[in-house]
Amino acid sequence: MSEEFVTIARVLKPQGRHGEVAAELHTDFPERFAEQRRFFLLGENGERRELELEEHWLHKGHVILKFRGIDSINEAEPLANDQVQIRSGERRKLEAGAEYVNELAGCLVVSLTPTAAEIGTVREVQFGAGEAPLLVIEQGKREILVPYAAEYLKRVDVVAKRIEMVLPEGMLQLDAPLTAEEKQRQAQGE
Repeated sequence: MSEEFVTIARVLKPQGRHGEVAAELHTDFPERFAEQRRFFLLGENGERRELELEEHWLHKGHVILKFRGIDSINEAEPLANDQVQIRSGERRKLEAGAEYVNELAGCLVVSLTPTAAEIGTVREVQFGAGEAPLLVIEQGKREILVPYAAEYLKRVDVVAKRIEMVLPEGMLQLDAPLTAEEKQRQAQGE
């Protein structure tokens, strides 16, 4: 079985003259950069290499990383878009009731109202300006967005790949595709 890795940041661009890079965080635990020295960089070509972190600091919502052996802008430029990764086994243990976002992908979402009905499968989780992240659920060719909010969650079992939710009446219809009649009215500007 191949080893699994988790992305915790993505390199954006060189930052500075000595090989530092700016990276966007994909982790809720940026302190791990102070606790850990070895990371993996996954390039766009699929190649993964291990690098040692010399130093880091947070700057304007990003993390600035300085890896050993990357000492100039020219050496840092090829790292743009590389994913900064750790081994899955190095992830922090979460408190009860918390899940890692990547564990939600592939889960079957079931609405328990009014009766149990399968909504679809989580393709990804989106974060935006709202309070709750959105589950992007595939239902056939249709895509449904549902808030991943505590007040809607009944049960989450990432091992069984199942999320049970109690959704407000009409929520799934808000995201429904337009009917032919609605499309015609929209085209007429009504």
